[in-house]
Amino acid sequence: MIVKDEARSISNCLESVKGLVSEMIIIDTGSTDQTIDICKKHGAKVYPYMWKNDFADARNYGLSYATGDWILWLDADEELDATKKFLLQEILAHTNSYLLSLPILNYYGKTKPVNKDHVYLYYQLRVFRNYKDITFHNRIHETPLLPAELTDKEIENISIPIHHYGYLEDITETKQKGQRNLQLLQQEVADPSHSPWIEYHLASEYYRQGKYLQAFQYVNESILLFLHQNQLPPSLLYKLKYAMLIETNSLDGAWPSIEKAILLYPDYVDLHFYKGDILYKMKNYREALQAFEKCLELGDHHTEYLILKGTGSFKAGRYKGLCLEQLGRSEEAQEAFGFWDNTRLD
Repeated sequence: MIVKDEARSISNCLESVKGLVSEMIIIDTGSTDQTIDICKKHGAKVYPYMWKNDFADARNYGLSYATGDWILWLDADEELDATKKFLLQEILAHTNSYLLSLPILNYYGKTKPVNKDHVYLYYQLRVFRNYKDITFHNRIHETPLLPAELTDKEIENISIPIHHYGYLEDITETKQKGQRNLQLLQQEVADPSHSPWIEYHLASEYYRQGKYLQAFQYVNESILLFLHQNQLPPSLLYKLKYAMLIETNSLDGAWPSIEKAILLYPDYVDLHFYKGDILYKMKNYREALQAFEKCLELGDHHTEYLILKGTGSFKAGRYKGLCLEQLGRSEEAQEAFGFWDNTRLD
């Protein structure tokens, strides 16, 4: 872990892995609060590190101290799911995989306690064998970089969630994350060899700050850069692009171009949900109903996409009811509302 002034959340994070891990390695980049004392009380090893504006470098510094057979990497504003954490021990004892992907539950809203329905889910490589040639790359939004001999190894998806609270408004405002992230991303984008992912992350930061013009420019630039490299632009780019167009009520820009994105990712439930939302706002209730029924057919459970909870279940079900109401099918609408309300209670 990399930390700085995390006294507010670090105890919950370390408690979430207690009894599971054999060592806790903390790279402290200059804490002035009680973070270091709290870490040591939990039995963690704390190593000071001179901050270089490079999360990957700090993460790799931490890797150099790891002696276990497996690496689990976390952030201080995350917690491993308490109800399933010991299942991870059992999986590691029997798996032949080198790489494990876990679902990250990214909560949004103002503060804790969180609304469990206000969450984005995305699977990410978070556990890997302590293999000397696995290192992290990217100054910000660092990710494991796999050596050639591991690139063809299958990443095993396991359903042990990591709860991430770092996007809650009170945390981002207190830590001024947006300003810090933009500064690091601008350094990255100045490197001629940078990845098109950097433009995506810039778009995300501007989007979170409500600066939609800059965000839209960067998301389109990222798409073009991926295409110029003869790569299919990742699905995240289209999700962000159409989320922006819907929020700014730019329906003419969103329709019918979203159909092209769906052709690229026909099983991405969030894109079908956005399509239904666009059509509903355009008062095309019949086609919107078909889009939401497609969402319910696809469901919420996809390991390869960033999914907003409910787009394949209760959110789509509610819209289905609204469409049926507009089409004069009131009995079917009430049935849809009732079914999805009961599902959520279950």
